[in-house]
Amino acid sequence: MPPRVRSALSAVLIALACLLAPLGALSAWATYGLGDSERYEATMAPLAADDDVRDAIAAGVTEDILREVHVRPRLQGPVNHFVRDAVRSFTETEAYRTAWEAANLAAHDAVMRALREDHEGAVTVDLAPVTERVKRRLADDHMPLADRIPVEHAEITVLEAEDLARLRKGFHVLEVAGFWLPSASVVFAATGIVIALRRRRAVLATGLGTAVGAALLGVAIMVGRKLTLDDLPPDVSRTAAGAVYDALTETLRFVSWLLLALGLTVSLAAALTQAYTRRRRPAEAPRPAPAEPPTHVGA
Repeated sequence: MPPRVRSALSAVLIALACLLAPLGALSAWATYGLGDSERYEATMAPLAADDDVRDAIAAGVTEDILREVHVRPRLQGPVNHFVRDAVRSFTETEAYRTAWEAANLAAHDAVMRALREDHEGAVTVDLAPVTERVKRRLADDHMPLADRIPVEHAEITVLEAEDLARLRKGFHVLEVAGFWLPSASVVFAATGIVIALRRRRAVLATGLGTAVGAALLGVAIMVGRKLTLDDLPPDVSRTAAGAVYDALTETLRFVSWLLLALGLTVSLAAALTQAYTRRRRPAEAPRPAPAEPPTHVGA
């Protein structure tokens, strides 16, 4: 292969590898992080103890209760305060954590099942199993009248029908890309370095490109957080939604920092070895042989 062709092909492959690295991390996170029920449950479980999330849930439940309970105007303040304190105290119990985990797992399973199957219409979750788990937990704690809690089939919508088709196409693409993009990135980088005329320089370029791609991925996560919070309805708590967004993207942020550190380390190592090689070559160069004295031939 001619040297110019090798250099050009190496540059193209390394550029593709650096471009696919952050995209591969994003697709793998969506497929194996959000798409896996156990990982999703482990990610969402700590949020049950988050103060912002508990405050948002207490406010929402209190509003729903007071909407069904009619009291005199002068009693609305004390009743609101009493109900909110009671609900807030409930969020500190084991029964609340059981309900939180059950509700999140039910919603996740419903969405994943709809995305992977030919489901039509809105995605809904039946809260009866959640209520049953809470009832069983309260009964185990010997709470009075726990056995009389009614288990009703109340459905809530977690994904609208018009959003389902678009999300299903994107999810199928991510499922395929979650494996092939990271693999292609590694193969392209290795091939580009092998066929390069100056391999140290190719390694340096690969490291710097990976670091730049990781930095752009980190910026995209921050921009996505801002856009997500700005697009929320006014009655949704920004702090609670931010805590949920941070929990869901924690693994992705860790991967972006890992890629950034890896890229900078590789590029620094390549630069140091290249500088060391350049300094060593003149010292190892053979000294010129001393000139022989001229020979005088007698006349």
